Amino acid sequence: MKTGRQAKKMMQNVQLAPESNEDDLYSGFNDYNPMFDTEDLENDVAFQQAAKTSHGRRPPSKTTLTSSMGRPMTGTIQDGVSRPMTAVQAAGYTKAAVRGSSFDPLGQARGPASPLEKKTSDSLEEKMRQLEKKVNELVEESCVANSCGDLKLALEKAKEAGRQERELLRQREQIAPPESINLDLTYTVLLNLAGQYVANEMYAEALTTYQVIVKNKMFSNGGILKVNMGNIYLKQRNYSKAIKFYRMALDQITSSHKQMRIKIMENIGVAFIKTGQYVDAISSFEEIMNISPNLKAGFNLILCYFAIGNGEQMKKAFKNLIEVPLEVDYEDKYISLNDDLHTNLLIEAIKNDSLSQIERERKSLAEEYIMTAAKLIAPAIETSFAVGYDWCVDAVKASHYVELANDLEINKATTYLRQQNFNQALETLKMFEKKDSRVKSAAATNLSFLYYLGNELEQATNYADLAVNSDRYNPAALTNKGNTVFANGDCEKAAEFYKEALRNDSLCTEALYNLGLAYKKLNRIDEALDCFLKLHAILPNSAQVLYQLASIYQIMEDPNQAIEWLLQLISVVPTDPHVLAKLGNLYDTEGDKSQAFHYYCESYRYFPSNIEVIEWLGAYYIDTQFCEKAIEYFERAALILPTQVKWQLMVASCYRRSGNYQKALEKYKVIHRKFPENVECLRFLVRLCTDMGLKEVQEYITKLKKAEKLKEIREQRIKSGREGSARSRKEGTSDSGGTKGERLSAKLKALPGTSEPYESSSSKEIDASYADPLGPQPERPKTAARKRMEEDDFADEELGEDLLPE
Repeated sequence: MKTGRQAKKMMQNVQLAPESNEDDLYSGFNDYNPMFDTEDLENDVAFQQAAKTSHGRRPPSKTTLTSSMGRPMTGTIQDGVSRPMTAVQAAGYTKAAVRGSSFDPLGQARGPASPLEKKTSDSLEEKMRQLEKKVNELVEESCVANSCGDLKLALEKAKEAGRQERELLRQREQIAPPESINLDLTYTVLLNLAGQYVANEMYAEALTTYQVIVKNKMFSNGGILKVNMGNIYLKQRNYSKAIKFYRMALDQITSSHKQMRIKIMENIGVAFIKTGQYVDAISSFEEIMNISPNLKAGFNLILCYFAIGNGEQMKKAFKNLIEVPLEVDYEDKYISLNDDLHTNLLIEAIKNDSLSQIERERKSLAEEYIMTAAKLIAPAIETSFAVGYDWCVDAVKASHYVELANDLEINKATTYLRQQNFNQALETLKMFEKKDSRVKSAAATNLSFLYYLGNELEQATNYADLAVNSDRYNPAALTNKGNTVFANGDCEKAAEFYKEALRNDSLCTEALYNLGLAYKKLNRIDEALDCFLKLHAILPNSAQVLYQLASIYQIMEDPNQAIEWLLQLISVVPTDPHVLAKLGNLYDTEGDKSQAFHYYCESYRYFPSNIEVIEWLGAYYIDTQFCEKAIEYFERAALILPTQVKWQLMVASCYRRSGNYQKALEKYKVIHRKFPENVECLRFLVRLCTDMGLKEVQEYITKLKKAEKLKEIREQRIKSGREGSARSRKEGTSDSGGTKGERLSAKLKALPGTSEPYESSSSKEIDASYADPLGPQPERPKTAARKRMEEDDFADEELGEDLLPE
């Protein structure tokens, strides 16, 4: 407690402002707080007690002292919390006025901190930063859309990025000097926009955008984009401008960018080839081969020398091509030399990794270049193809591509086959019978194929066995072996060989197709359908596969599915008349006459010699009471098969049905002169002459009676011949009792409308029997597609393996 003396002294020092001076601006500056008076501290009991003892153990005072400024005094208690003695309060050590408060050094009792205030985006600099971020996002979205194949969206995003970037440029120019402009962002936006124009084949806009970049001197690397402009001109076939821009780009690229310069020189060489300037192209490719030889430049150089006919330079360029380093490891590194499990696992892991795949692709590309170059120059470098090819083989044997020599020899045999020199092909392939197993298997496979084509099944079987024994994992050899077994009638065993070929190579389409045919032959329809569906997944546009699927569904009596597959087939081969006719037949079976008529007409348009189609169209017009139109089709049928009386009788019947009796009579007389023993023709002549009151009726009646007697005699002979042939079949003989050329019997459908006056009163079927004076009839022509699709047997186009070794 403060003493009364001290309180009295404090009251004496308090000065009250006079009421008359309320607006004094300088009042209060001379006020003095007695708490800062140090002269009486010795007499201050409270201060002395605090100095002798700890302030923390000091009993709390119930009196709160306040300074003249309204601030709580040090050590006083306000709102239940003691104000510390110091100006800076230590974290977590505030003395609470209420005893028993929990220790909370981290201040967790105060709850979570208030959220941070969001930064205001009212400033122009912040707006420009956000706009720049948006431009970058638009460029990224454009690139992503391009990579996903959505070229239209990619172009829209690129255009939007260009608009936003120009807006950003305008705002930045208002507040900052030109040096602060983000040139990298501008370059990125323009380059992306030009690339999207090219992707959308908007070449004029792309060239304009590239020109903006190239002409701007502030872009240090803009000159290199002239390569892109040259590429656009090359796509537009403006080769002179393409060469000009390639050379301009080449001048601006330093020698340190070696690979870039070589690629530009390759483009210049290709452009010269396109324009026919082979000498200039040779200069470009020779410079590349001197600086950094590669396979593509070497091959193009051979093409140029071949174009100008320089044989010696072709040889030199071929040697340079096979000397190009391949830069791949050999297969020996994948062969394990010990039984170490860790090593074997490592080898298996790297055998099919991405690097190994790149090496195999590079090696395959090199082999393709060398093989193609050898086939190209072989006839041109020497006096004959054989001598030139032997020179190429010797050159390859002396290089590090020695394994290609055998493949070149087999390719030589293939070339002989294309030249239809089968003897030379056989001799060349027989040279490999004593080679190593892989080459021997490939040669034997091709020999088996050749003998199979020649229908020499015994030799084909022998070489198929040799191929399989030399390399049991050769799918082509197993397929050819299955073909020979199938040709001998053992479909079950053939299917086993095809399945083994598929186990070795699941993508062997020949084996899968033949397996489907074998199952179809064995009447295992579900398994055949499964094979052809798998094959359709591999070869979606194969006409043969689509036809087989339609055929199988027709066998399964599912015409709707058969029609669906045939519709897919005509989208692949829209002009195949047999497929169109088959589709018309299915629609006719389903009762859809209009669709059937459409497809039969299309079939007739592409192949107007198909008798089945002609007959259907003629019958359709008769059914629809358009007999005059039917005459056209039956006359064509009579022209195709002049020895068959059926079609000429149909023409005469159409004239009769249309009411043109005079024309019908004349036609029947023509038929009678060609086929004087035809009974039906004589019957119609008798009826017409009787109804028209002609005098010739008695003559035709006499001839009719003679023809009927001859017909009875023939029928007896035919009957006795059939009985004799039946007896001979029982005895094991193969005598059929007659040939097709000796006699032909045709059945004609009765025409509708029997109430007409000149309809025959005989049975609905007209028996048109006659002797064939010209001998056997030739088979009517068929298209190659029809023959192939009608035959389920193994034609060479269906089952023959590719002559190139696998």
